[in-house]
Amino acid sequence: MSVDQATVRRIAHLARIKVTDEEVPHLAQELNAILAFVEELSAVDVEGVEPMTSVTPMQMKMRADVVTEGDQAEPILSNAPASEDHFFVVPKVVE
Repeated sequence: MSVDQATVRRIAHLARIKVTDEEVPHLAQELNAILAFVEELSAVDVEGVEPMTSVTPMQMKMRADVVTEGDQAEPILSNAPASEDHFFVVPKVVE
């Protein structure tokens, strides 16, 4: 996959990042380098390698899966600038 300058501008727009015209070619190179590295990683043979949760062997700490407090929608939503039907109302940020 290759990222062109139009794609860099679109990504910057969606991420709400101000990017100057001088920065676009450099960012395209950087993104292409990152994608090339990820593509290189996908070629690594990991057959028989167990997934890890840490670099040192250890058990994951588990907690009891119990409800400790519930029915807190009203106090939580009272802090929101806008809410509707027990949900936060936020501005649309993705086109």
